[in-house]
Amino acid sequence: QVQLVESGGGSVQSGRSLRLSCAASGYTASIYCMAWFRQGPGKEREGVATIDNDGNTRYADSVKGRFTISQDNAKNTLYLQMNSLKPEDAAMYSCAADGIDLRGSSYSHWGPGTQVTVSS
Repeated sequence: QVQLVESGGGSVQSGRSLRLSCAASGYTASIYCMAWFRQGPGKEREGVATIDNDGNTRYADSVKGRFTISQDNAKNTLYLQMNSLKPEDAAMYSCAADGIDLRGSSYSHWGPGTQVTVSS
């Protein structure tokens, strides 16, 4: 079993930055791919970024050039650096493990999420 806990959310003004963290514990040796997803009010869940153990990354078009996903395997921690935040980035951000690309339904493990609010 794998447990995921996000942190780093908060309320910021448009144009500012936040860094989200996701601490993984449990049987993490089996995880090849991790990802960040988000769901805003009244919106469907959206895949934001994904990274695999080979360092391959992929981003949603809406965040390319602004967000960076990374991981520290020694600390079993996944990060999402979010720069130039926009009001439309406001959402509950969740990390997920053991899935494929940005396909949310493929992921087996999810964290409870951390809220990001962006004011204009």
